[in-house]
Amino acid sequence: MAGGALEGKVALVTGGSRGIGKGIAKAFADAGARVMITSRKAESCEESAKELGDAVHWEAGHIGRSEDAERVLTATLERLGGLDILVNNAATNPYAGPTIDVDRARWDKTLEINLTAPLFWTQLAWQKVLKERGGAVINISSVGGLATSPILGVYDITKAALIHMTKQLAAELGPGVRVNAIAPGLIRTDFARVLWEGDRGDEVARAYPLQRLGEPADVAAAALYLADDASSGWVTGQTLVLDGGGIIGFNRVG
Repeated sequence: MAGGALEGKVALVTGGSRGIGKGIAKAFADAGARVMITSRKAESCEESAKELGDAVHWEAGHIGRSEDAERVLTATLERLGGLDILVNNAATNPYAGPTIDVDRARWDKTLEINLTAPLFWTQLAWQKVLKERGGAVINISSVGGLATSPILGVYDITKAALIHMTKQLAAELGPGVRVNAIAPGLIRTDFARVLWEGDRGDEVARAYPLQRLGEPADVAAAALYLADDASSGWVTGQTLVLDGGGIIGFNRVG
């Protein structure tokens, strides 16, 4: 879109073929950016890029593999001419249950994808382009990182660590690079389907002051704000809680 808030910018979105990542890619493209999306499955990436239009490109890769990160970053620079915005969105949640009972394999996988990968994708982007060019990094955390949970503790621990890592990297990479996070509540995506499908979603929505669940477009709007130098040029190291007021809500009477 000519004259958009991100006109002339290049963005890379991990986990960009569906859900929140796809919503962010669409918002960025609509705002004038050229966008590279990546996820493990080439077919899913290709289908989503085709749906989102000519401004969206794709390069499949596993975010936990350093060789894939190198290939995707290189493809972004070569095909789109640079990089201004990195969105660390891809995440996994292979375990549900008490944290004290988690097995080592699923603990390691959750940590690798949700925390280690965002660090090293950011490091690579910094080394290759952002150190000289400047830009913005946006980490997709979760309101779970601000609380405890009887079944999602492992996932939430990684998201809490991501919030702190956002602060740490913001301190280290300024003034040229701003690093911020978004902590969504329950978003209506396939990734979170077990939490919102059927009556369960309606019950959660009733507990939110805004009386509805989140949509990928809600997170995309927040990401667009954090990516836009004009609107958020003095914001770094912050976590934007996006949960319909759930974190401040209370049980309604009547």
